[in-house]
Formats: sequence, structure tokens, C-alpha cells
Amino acid sequence: MPVSDSLISQSNPLYRRRRRFNRIMLTLSGVTLGFGLFWLAWIILTLLVKGAGAMSWTLLLQSTPPPGATGGLLNAIVGSVLISAVGTLIGTPIGVLAGTYLSEYGRRGWLAPATRFLNDVLLSAPSIVIGLFIYAVYVAQVGHYSGWAGAFALAILVIPVVVRATDNMLCLVPNSLREAAAALGCPQWKVVVFICYRAARSGIMTGILLAVARIAGETAPLLFTSLNNQFMSLNMNAPIANLPVVIFQYAASPFEDWNRLAWAGAALITLLVLGINIAARSLFRK
Repeated sequence: MPVSDSLISQSNPLYRRRRRFNRIMLTLSGVTLGFGLFWLAWIILTLLVKGAGAMSWTLLLQSTPPPGATGGLLNAIVGSVLISAVGTLIGTPIGVLAGTYLSEYGRRGWLAPATRFLNDVLLSAPSIVIGLFIYAVYVAQVGHYSGWAGAFALAILVIPVVVRATDNMLCLVPNSLREAAAALGCPQWKVVVFICYRAARSGIMTGILLAVARIAGETAPLLFTSLNNQFMSLNMNAPIANLPVVIFQYAASPFEDWNRLAWAGAALITLLVLGINIAARSLFRK
């Protein structure tokens, strides 16, 4: 009997059972996909509808106002960009170098597995714990809140994401590329820089962008580090305004104009994070 008649046949009970199971799993997968997309669409739509009343050029061109006055979120946006940029610049090199060690130099011994375990713990640690840690080791020592403290807290959140992305992407680089370069007399550091980094560039950049997306809306660590500032300030050695803390404070206030600004700020952060995730998956996809 031909294989097609014996296996792929309606009269074959094994084939009918597997086809039913396949249909059930496809249906469940589609339902869960629709369930997740429904809540995502609802969240985005709610933020856009609630924040539409405050969406204007004033939101981007004026600083946070006192109650009853007209204003925007310019100082908070600038402060968030500054803190996030500094935190990314501090955490990214550390994460890339640590991930490089785990993938290229730590393949033997106990240090690399232990580091991966600790990195996974740090990756899942609550951000408020990171904020309390920076408060204890930096803010309490210098005696005041500052943008530097907020950047340090965000940098600690960036590091494990970049370490995981760098380690995973470098492990996917075929060993044949390393062996070919080594056979030509290329030292290991040149193999890593000119061969492995280029091959894993898209994945590493995706990890960095995802780390930026994660820290963009973090509120808890900034409450203990950079705090807030009602005025425009670029002084990283003093309390500095930032969008997550402004949203937290304005959303809990009894003033309707502040509530509208909080919704608008939440919509800005959500659209920013969504845009970064889409860009990370489209621009660097191969």
C-alpha cells in the first residue's frame, strides 16, 4: 500500500486524531493571540482617547504648569531623554563586554554559568529594588537626589538585557567563521571585533533598543533617585524632571488639567515604547 494511502488517509485513525489535535491547538493559539491583541489595542485606544484633550504643541513646547494654568511636559520629556540616554550610554558598554566574555571567553569553568544565573536574577529583579539600592549607595552618601542617580539606576536595568542579547547573539555565530579567521592568523580579539560583532550586529542592536524601551517608562527607581523638578533643568547633579514621575504625580492629583497631562504623557511613553519595539524588529531583522 502506498505511504499516502496508509498514513495520510481519512480512514487512518492516527491521522484523524493528529488532525483533530492540530486543529484544536491552532484554534487555541488563535484565541490567545486575539486575546492579547485585544487588551493591547484597548490600552492604546484608552490612552489616546484620554490623552487627546492635552495633545497639542503646548504639550511639547511648555514646561509643567501649576494647577489651573496652561502648560505641557517639555521639561519632563527633556529630563527623561537625558536620564535614559546617560543610563543607556553607561549600561550598554558594560552589557556588551560582559556578554562577549560569556560567549567568547567563558566557555569553560564555573564563572560563566554563575554569571548567567546572576544576570537572570538581575533581569527579573523589581525595578524598585534597584532604586532603593542606588538610594542607599549613592543618594544617601551625597545627600541629595540627582539625575546621575536616576541614570545609574536605569543603567543597572539596561545591563542584564544587553548581556542576555549579546550572549545569545554571539552564541549563534557559527564556529566555522571563528576557525576560518583563526586559521589565517587573526588574534582572538580581532575575531570578536571584526567577525563576531559584525555577524551578530543586528541582534545586539535589537537588545539595546529593547533595553531602552524597558527603561523609558520606569517610575519606581526614579522616585528614589532623580525625584522631580517643576522647572526646566539640565543639571544632572540636581533633581531633574522626568516623564514617569510626572505622570505618577499628576495622575494621583485632584486637578483635572494635571490628570489630562498625565494621560497625554502616558500615551507618549506607550507610543514611544511601541515604536522602539517595532523598529527593533523591523530595521534589524534578517
